[in-house]
Amino acid sequence: MKKKLITAMVLLLSMVLMVPSVFAASDLPKDHRFYEEITYLMDKEIVTGYSNGTVQPDRVVTRAEAAIMIARLKGFSSAPQETKFSDVPKSHPASGYIAEAVKAGLLSGYPGDTYKPDAPIIRGDMAMIIKRVFDLGLTGQWEFKDVSSNMKAYDAVQTMLLGNITIGYPDKTFRPNLKVTRGQFSAFLARGMEPKFKNDATIPNSYLRDKTKVYVLESGGERVTHTYKMHTIDPTLPKEFMWVLENNVNSNVTANVESESYDGYTVGFPYSESYTDLAYPVKAGKEFVYKYLGLYDKEMRTITGVNKTVATKYKTFTNATEVTDAKGTKHYYVEGHGKVKSVQPSGAVYELVEVR
Repeated sequence: MKKKLITAMVLLLSMVLMVPSVFAASDLPKDHRFYEEITYLMDKEIVTGYSNGTVQPDRVVTRAEAAIMIARLKGFSSAPQETKFSDVPKSHPASGYIAEAVKAGLLSGYPGDTYKPDAPIIRGDMAMIIKRVFDLGLTGQWEFKDVSSNMKAYDAVQTMLLGNITIGYPDKTFRPNLKVTRGQFSAFLARGMEPKFKNDATIPNSYLRDKTKVYVLESGGERVTHTYKMHTIDPTLPKEFMWVLENNVNSNVTANVESESYDGYTVGFPYSESYTDLAYPVKAGKEFVYKYLGLYDKEMRTITGVNKTVATKYKTFTNATEVTDAKGTKHYYVEGHGKVKSVQPSGAVYELVEVR
């Protein structure tokens, strides 16, 4: 029985490798949750369909299929070759892809020199793969109830969240042992490649900004343009997506990272601390820690109003959340726009002036 199952899996994999990538899949309707992501990867010949005209987006993705997609994304050779794994001979349809991905350090096997090509990918392993494929190194403060610091996937899950590739579940879990479908794996890859797909990794009523747009904020005559793009703050580190801030007065270029979980919305630096701008659920009178000043000291902020009307040079918003800090400065946040205005007790204003 086991031999027949392995033969069937190899045959199925062979069918995938033989089919041209650009075709209309009979089982991928336009209203499928991951239609755009799968179509995007099919157009780039990273995902292929089966000879029967299907793409099977809801079928669990195997370790062999994951290797194929990753190798195609990276442009690795598909030529069959010997591998170091006893269960992946040169004759295996994915031998070349697996060997190349392993050589590049993107995938690894199991003790006993096995790869388990037909085993399913689980979310914890998927997070580690995505981190390696896209050289993710962002750090943050969010935690999932079911991902502890002693787990292998801990850092990878954090970077996935900071990289706006995943958001987890409403019960504040990540579910690292849950099997990943072909559609889900496609979505994670697409989000790592294109900012527009990262916009889907959000909670309902998100305050995260649209990563395909440019935001300009002004204080006096000083304008800062925020653009989401590949960047690095250190030439020794790989480039990855982050918000790049360019100042029109002193030509300074800095960067920050927005992140969000079901606990709140933060803005911080790519590889160090971040601060909680909003704690969820948003409710007037809610007090929260903006940042820690030391071992015991902390700076508190309070949500002092919801659905407030606030005028900016860009437009007038009627659904702003008002947050007041310890110095009396009022900060205004709007869903889909992040911070749109700050007003200091002195009257100094920092506000959104343009979105393009």
